[in-house]
Amino acid sequence: MSSSVTQEVAAPPVESTRRQLSDRQAATVQRLADAAMEELRERGYDGLTVRNVARRAGVAPATAYTYFTSREHLVVELFWRRLAATADTAHRDAPPLDRVCAALADIALVVADEPELAAACTVAMLATTPDVAVLRDRIGVEMHRRVVGAMGPEADPAAVRALDMALSGALVHAGVGHLAYTDLPDRLAEVARLVMGDRP
Repeated sequence: MSSSVTQEVAAPPVESTRRQLSDRQAATVQRLADAAMEELRERGYDGLTVRNVARRAGVAPATAYTYFTSREHLVVELFWRRLAATADTAHRDAPPLDRVCAALADIALVVADEPELAAACTVAMLATTPDVAVLRDRIGVEMHRRVVGAMGPEADPAAVRALDMALSGALVHAGVGHLAYTDLPDRLAEVARLVMGDRP
C-alpha cells in the first residue's frame, strides 16, 4: 500500500482542541456540548450564542469561552463528538465494496437525525478560526482513516482520494439542501461502485 494512504490512518485524539482536560473539565465541556445541542434544537443556528449555552449549562460565560471560542467552534465540536462516537457497522469479513459502502453510510448519517445541527455544521465548518481548523482537520483525518480501513491493505491511493472527495462533497450537498441526508448512503454507494468496481 502506498505511504500516501497509510500516513493518516491512526485513530484521532478525542480531547478538546484547546488542551488536555481533567475529569472535571471534561464534564464541564460535556455539559456545554449538551446545552449547545439543546439550544440548537430550540433556537437554531441563528439563535445560538456561547453566552446562552453557558447559561443553560450552568457555567459562567468566561468559563465557556475558555473551552469554545465561538458558536462555530461549539457546532464543529458537536459534529466531531458524534463522528467519534459513531460505530463502524461494516463486517470485517465482508467484501471491500460492502465495507466501503457501510463506512460511507455511517459517516453520511452522523447528523441525519438532527436537522438543526446538520444545517449549522455546513456554515460552522467553513469558519477560519484556529480551533475550528483543528477540528475540521481532525474530522477529515477520521473520515479518511475509515475509508482506508474499509478498503483494506491494497487500497489504491487515487480511489481513496476520489472517495474522500465524494464523501465531503455529498455532505456539503446535503448541508445546503440539495440532497436529503437519508439519500446519501445510496448516492455514495453508486460512487463507490464506480470507483472500485463490483470487486468481490
